[in-house]
Amino acid sequence: MTQIKIKLLIVAALVSLVMTGCSMNLSLTEDYTKPLKEITIQGSGSNKVLVIPIKGFISDAEQEEMMRKKPSFLMRIVSQLKRAENDASIRAIVLKISSPGGTVTASDMLYNELNKLKMKRGIPLVVCMMDVATSGGYYVSLPADHIVAHQTTITGSIGVVFIRPKISRLMDKIGIDVETSKSGKDKDMGSPFRSTTDEELKLFQAIIDEMSDLFESKIRAHRKLTDDAMKEILTAKVYTAKQALQLGMIDQIGYTDDAIDKAKELAGLDSDARVIMYRRVEFADDNIYNDITARSLTGTPLLDLGPLSRLSNLNAGLYYAWPAAIE
Repeated sequence: MTQIKIKLLIVAALVSLVMTGCSMNLSLTEDYTKPLKEITIQGSGSNKVLVIPIKGFISDAEQEEMMRKKPSFLMRIVSQLKRAENDASIRAIVLKISSPGGTVTASDMLYNELNKLKMKRGIPLVVCMMDVATSGGYYVSLPADHIVAHQTTITGSIGVVFIRPKISRLMDKIGIDVETSKSGKDKDMGSPFRSTTDEELKLFQAIIDEMSDLFESKIRAHRKLTDDAMKEILTAKVYTAKQALQLGMIDQIGYTDDAIDKAKELAGLDSDARVIMYRRVEFADDNIYNDITARSLTGTPLLDLGPLSRLSNLNAGLYYAWPAAIE
């Protein structure tokens, strides 16, 4: 059976279900049309500690999935930062970071937004690392006054990876060729249709080294590491929380509650200060382990390819990311 026939049968089945009154819990997009609203998770005081989840691949591109789109990762986080910026009763922020990193530019933009908020409001920023906080996930942690990692956290992978697909061997096998006319000898450097020359590899390495130097400069500005520790982490290894603590990459091993308590301490707040999160919907029995801000308009996705859809959106480019942890 051809793919066209299969698609026609699927469409016919859906039309039949609608015509017969059968309901299906289909969703084409998540509901990001509603404004963020403040949800109190615990406490009843007038001063507040805001918890913001930073979860997933850091990118400024809109998320494209089968038959639906979401606002970009960066837009969703910055919208919360902008709201917090205008609330004088927010006296501290805790970032729950679970991210393998992301693009170099998006990671740097989020780092800048966090830095700007800190300078404008002068409030403490505490990071709580969850499962993975590597590369760009560590980069955006650097503005924090205090970094807490769970004892099971993996962090590190400090540096840059330049990912570019190559299909020249596949083209040779199936007998396809691509002709290129160009204005300069390096115009098609990095082309997926041919092997990379030695000269091009040197040019790419110079770009990678510059982006890596930027990462290193941020670490030196925020973390007072020894030369030996700096040399070690620039190998781009990943580390357990215990190893990261020994290197000086983090300040404490603990849990999310410990990060919140530290934020209250740094802000001079009492234990009854309110802990809040921003949501677009309310959930029964809500708590700090719920990272969902919006829900589907009508339920579950019509078709979600999961990791395959995320990999298909991974374009050629420079990344502050640990490739092994990209979902």
